[in-house]
Amino acid sequence: MSATGGLDDPGTSSRRRLIASGVGTLVLALSPLQIARGATLLGVRVWPAPHYTRVTLEHDAPLQFSHFTLDNPARLVVDVDGIDLTPSFQELLGKVDADDPYISAVRLGQNRPRVVRLVIELKQDVRPQVFASAPVGPYQHRLVMDLHSLVPVDPLLSLLQEHEQRSTAERTEIATAPTQQRTETVERNLARERPVSRSRREAARVVTLAIDAGHGGEDPGAVGKRGTYEKNITLAIARRIEQIVAKDRNMRVMLTRDGDYFVPLHQRVAKARRVQADLFVSIHADAWVRPDASGSSVFALSERGATSTAAAWMARRENDADLIGGIDLGNHDAGLARVLLDLSTTAQINDSLKFGNAVLRELEQINRLHKPRVEQAGFAVLRAPDIPSILVETAFISNPEEEARLKDQRYQQKMATAIVNGIRAYFRKYPPNGRTLVG
Repeated sequence: MSATGGLDDPGTSSRRRLIASGVGTLVLALSPLQIARGATLLGVRVWPAPHYTRVTLEHDAPLQFSHFTLDNPARLVVDVDGIDLTPSFQELLGKVDADDPYISAVRLGQNRPRVVRLVIELKQDVRPQVFASAPVGPYQHRLVMDLHSLVPVDPLLSLLQEHEQRSTAERTEIATAPTQQRTETVERNLARERPVSRSRREAARVVTLAIDAGHGGEDPGAVGKRGTYEKNITLAIARRIEQIVAKDRNMRVMLTRDGDYFVPLHQRVAKARRVQADLFVSIHADAWVRPDASGSSVFALSERGATSTAAAWMARRENDADLIGGIDLGNHDAGLARVLLDLSTTAQINDSLKFGNAVLRELEQINRLHKPRVEQAGFAVLRAPDIPSILVETAFISNPEEEARLKDQRYQQKMATAIVNGIRAYFRKYPPNGRTLVG
């Protein structure tokens, strides 16, 4: 799409609905030299997700910016001050997919000297968050534009719809199957529903699992020597867990992310609580300072400090995901994390340790253990106060041998199967209770 200066001036276009300034403390620290030369665009990225789309501009110096939205049609207009419209900006035009749920097109223009205007044409009204992110991890300065739906995706409704679709598919399979196969299928289903004792009924009710694929989008996680991204491995294993559970009538799965996009840590916890998850499992494939570190590990939350120096280091690294992935610190509900931590009870942690041990016993069947017991540290993603929660380090992606295994689909399947077997072993010993059977 071509662009000219003065794109979508609110004085001559449709009604202006919002204006916000993006001048932060970093801008105040600009030196005269930085102001004189301005910033250089280093890269542009677009991350579509079911509940929001993120557009990121990475640059080598702080920038000032402002934004507003326009109606009829819906548009987000962002003015970026201190940068010129270079060919690098044109990359953004080709990175918007036709099936993006929020963006229909992007237009660019040199609005005035050293001010680039981005006009993001929208498929629906959005709640925009536009913010600057300071250099962190592999990134320099970033300008982040998050386009959130005005009607947030409800993970509980989505989960119930998926469950209904599965039930409908089973009924269709029975109706269209040959007579002998149909009889066998009906008998299997009847066997599941025959009267059982109270303890058996509690064990047989549908349980909800929250499976969290670590990292995603702007946050790649650890990167192996062969260039393997942790975020891709964790999503592959999470999806395999989902596929295994889909065959179990008494279990269902909510993935905190099902694509390559970033989800803040507190939102992962909130999603699990929204669907009333019985268990929460966060999948990772971390790195260590030495390439010979190897083995699988399981972690639970700690209220009294980490059980080892390595556990504390890993917790700090995982908790930095919000900074690397990029969150709007100005709008972030800082009180939420404190409340979740304050509400974390001894009972939850004890249940998490039991759950973690059940999974650990299965993991040792397919890989050596880095530590023979469940370790503890202050992982932010494990702070659901009412859900037994563990973090599984499937292997060390920083170890070339284990990186190769993590990329192997057969090993991914073994890892997913081991985690599901650990979940089943935990429920056999500690049956869920207090909720109505489903199906």
